[in-house]
Amino acid sequence: MIRQPMEETIYLNGNIVPRSHAHLSAFDHGFLYGYGLYETMRSYNGTIFRLDRHLERLDKSAKALGLSSRLVHLDLEKACYNLLKANKLADARIRLTISAGAGDITPNPQTCEQPTVFIVARQVTPPPPQVYQNGYKAVISSHRRNSQSPLSQIKSTCCLENVLAIQEAKASGFDEALILNEKGMLAEGSTCNIFMVKDRTLVTPTLQSGALPGITREAVLELARSLQIKAEEREVHPEELTQADEVFRTSSILEIMPITYLSEKPIGSGKPGPITQKIMSTYKELVQKETRHH
Repeated sequence: MIRQPMEETIYLNGNIVPRSHAHLSAFDHGFLYGYGLYETMRSYNGTIFRLDRHLERLDKSAKALGLSSRLVHLDLEKACYNLLKANKLADARIRLTISAGAGDITPNPQTCEQPTVFIVARQVTPPPPQVYQNGYKAVISSHRRNSQSPLSQIKSTCCLENVLAIQEAKASGFDEALILNEKGMLAEGSTCNIFMVKDRTLVTPTLQSGALPGITREAVLELARSLQIKAEEREVHPEELTQADEVFRTSSILEIMPITYLSEKPIGSGKPGPITQKIMSTYKELVQKETRHH
C-alpha cells in the first residue's frame, strides 16, 4: 500500500484545517489593499525563538492600524504551537499573517467585520555552511524607503518595494538588496537589517533611518553589549559600507549572514570577519539557551 504524504495543515481564523480547505474572501482587505501585518519566526527543537518579542511587535503594529482591539480574544502563542504540533515540526519557519478581513470594495476598513488570521508552519532548510563561509553579495537598490512614513516601522503585507528591490538584485546576480532612504542613507536590506563593523565598532542604521525594528537586530545589539563590543545606532552613508571592515545581515530565518561583496568590490578581506564570526556563534548559543526548555 502506498502511503500518501500528510497534507499540510494551516491555521485560519481559529481552526487548524488542511491546506486544501483554507479559503479567503475575494473581498479581504489584505488582498484588495495590502491592509495587513505579518511576522516570520523560527522554531528550534519545537520552541519558537523570541515569540513574545514578535507578538509584541505585531501588537504595536496592529494598534497603529486600528486592528489591536479585534485581536485581544486570540491566543496567538497557543495557535503557533498547536500548528507546529499538528504538522509534527520541530525546526520550522512560521509565518503569522493578519489582515483587516473581508469588507466592502472601497478602501474603508470600518466595513471589515473581523480580521483574517492565518498561520503557516513549514520545515526550515537553512543554506549550507558554505554559503555562510562565502557570505552574500549585495548591491544598492534603485528603490528608496521613505523614512518619514510610519509604515517604515510596521511589518506590513505591502512589501512591493522590498520585493522589487530583491528581484532587481537577483536579476543582476546578487543575493541581497540594500535599500537607502529618501536622504540617500542606508535603511535596511530587502528582508533584513544591516550591520557593519569599522575599527572594531558595530554600527547599524537607526530606526529613524527607515529600518524595521528587527527581532534579530535587537538580539545582536544585546549580544554586542554582553561581548563588550562597542555598538552604535546612527545614520549610515552607503560609502561607509565599501570602507567597512565587515558587513552582515540579520533576520529570523537566516540568522547572521555575512555580506562579503558590495557590487563587485570585496568588503574587508572578502571573507566573513572576526566580529561577524563571533556574533554568528554567540547568536547560535543564545538561541540554544533560550529554546532549550519550553
